[in-house]
Amino acid sequence: MAEPRTFTVSEDDDGIRLDRWFKRHMADISFNLVSRWARTGQLRVNGKRAVPGDRIEAGQEIRIPPAEATPARTARPQPKRERLSDDEIEFVREIVIHQDPHAFVLNKPPGLATQGGTKTSKHLDRLLDGLADERGRPKLVHRLDKDTSGALLVARPLAPRVISRRLSPPGRRARSIGLLWSESRAWTRE
Repeated sequence: MAEPRTFTVSEDDDGIRLDRWFKRHMADISFNLVSRWARTGQLRVNGKRAVPGDRIEAGQEIRIPPAEATPARTARPQPKRERLSDDEIEFVREIVIHQDPHAFVLNKPPGLATQGGTKTSKHLDRLLDGLADERGRPKLVHRLDKDTSGALLVARPLAPRVISRRLSPPGRRARSIGLLWSESRAWTRE
């Protein structure tokens, strides 16, 4: 029977979480497998049981099961996208209210879900295939509820992370402003 594998934590990894250590040094091992090892007591730090969220220190020893006990990671099959109809492509292009080299702003109508899910096959994320070009398919930057209408920001490839970080830097909380109009007066609610 093969021996468990042992690794020593370096100074560069001092203070990081155990799951981050696996991501840095053993990227082929999934988080689920690390969690399973922790649940079954096979994941040890300095001889004691460990969990993925534990902080590790330089010089500690991480023990994991032998390589033969590690099941091979299989590629997850990608879901097949249905081709959009001409009407769907025309619809998504009609709701574009602004376009620049990095993003689109779409006028999302109420009743159209932003993302799909169980029993939701008609959604805006699927329609983004109609805005794809040689650079690739655009991606959602944020979401709006199904029954909410409004401007929705969609980024071209490589821009979503940058735009998301600029919209929500650490510590900032999301806030919505609604505007209602009455014949007698206009009022807002934050």
